[in-house]
Amino acid sequence: MGGTMKIYLSVDMEGVTGLTDPEEMHLGGRGYERGCELMTGDANAVVQGAFDAGAASVLVNDAHGSTKNLRIDLLDERATLVRGPGKPHRMGQGLAPDMAAACFAGYHARAGVPHGVLNHTWMGKEIHNVYLNGEICGETRLVAGFAGSMGVPVALVTGDEAVCEEAGELLGDVETVAVKKGIDKFSAELLPPAVAWRRIREATARALGRLPDFRPYVVEPPYTLGVEWNSTAIAAACSIVPGVRLAGPRHTEFTTGDYHEIMALFGIFSMIGGQVACGSGRYG
Repeated sequence: MGGTMKIYLSVDMEGVTGLTDPEEMHLGGRGYERGCELMTGDANAVVQGAFDAGAASVLVNDAHGSTKNLRIDLLDERATLVRGPGKPHRMGQGLAPDMAAACFAGYHARAGVPHGVLNHTWMGKEIHNVYLNGEICGETRLVAGFAGSMGVPVALVTGDEAVCEEAGELLGDVETVAVKKGIDKFSAELLPPAVAWRRIREATARALGRLPDFRPYVVEPPYTLGVEWNSTAIAAACSIVPGVRLAGPRHTEFTTGDYHEIMALFGIFSMIGGQVACGSGRYG
């Protein structure tokens, strides 16, 4: 595939080399700027590995929070970057059927995983669990399913040990790199960046060297997205969105034949959930 291999890279932040602190995850937090540099380092390690393996292009999507975290001035100059809010497909923005493979860097375990560093699903405290067609779903499964709906396999997942286990259970023999080993939600044993980046670069090249081994992760349509919120108020507010129904006092469900709508809905949910929760103080 040498000359035509297009690679997609979705980069989250919680699973980035060296980071363990919620402060490091958002603008104005202690260590955030350094976190953005480390995040860009993880992304560059994937980009370098991809080009080592003969990639023709790498599209990088900033998939965390504001989606304005990756440092374009530090990015490998062979890649391009999708940045900024309002992207309809969020963590999967830019994925297309002509991509040879998708890679996920800086990913983290789904909500409720004991040793998952900064574990959550899409929102920090507002969402208890997400379900896709009745099965529990983290962000790895969500975005892998989006890629799979276009026939694109996931070749690589990097992050903490817990997300690597989650990826292995979900995707089989996918290449993984654990850059940290969780002790609890906010503590971990860390690899130094130079070591982590070398491992990520090598794993990416290895993954793209054996692309025929990977199969797209396909969820059968129709797609039903279930969300278990921490608050009856958020569930009630989200259920006003056309197509979303209350399945219980704190549960919403949405069914569609188009996976793009699943990705888009999370953006709307985040806005509603964030507003309802932010104004509600100690009561959540």
